[in-house]
Amino acid sequence: MNQKTKSFEIKRRDASDLVLFKSLVDLFNTVFEEDSLHIGNDANLSGLLGNLQFIALVALAENEVAGGLTAYELPLYYTEHAEVFLYDLAVKPEYQRMGIGKKLIRSLKQQCLRNGIKEFFVLAHEEDEHAIEFYRSTGGKSERVVNFLYETSE
Repeated sequence: MNQKTKSFEIKRRDASDLVLFKSLVDLFNTVFEEDSLHIGNDANLSGLLGNLQFIALVALAENEVAGGLTAYELPLYYTEHAEVFLYDLAVKPEYQRMGIGKKLIRSLKQQCLRNGIKEFFVLAHEEDEHAIEFYRSTGGKSERVVNFLYETSE
């Protein structure tokens, strides 16, 4: 196993971790091969990180962001339990296939259990075979759904 992976840790980020969170967003842009996404101002990001229904987990290896995820807790009206929507998960290419992604999933699962949340879900594009394989390998069960996207601009 690569020496870098022996000392990585996963921690939930809060409003005091703005610089690390911005590094995580940069990582998402790189891994997802996106142009730099528009990112909110510092006040907006700090507010998001301070929101207990927003989850940002970062995997650090030698003080470097090696991976991370973002998720949203969704309160439900038909039960007292919420669900969590795993929005983004990425690991830097040089740290992939070293267990960081699986540990991120386990960390999110533990967080859900601590908060009485019985399940979380993630969407994956049908053509993204690597993501689908990863989520299956971490215990995810796929469902056949059709996702509809609405643009609100005219």
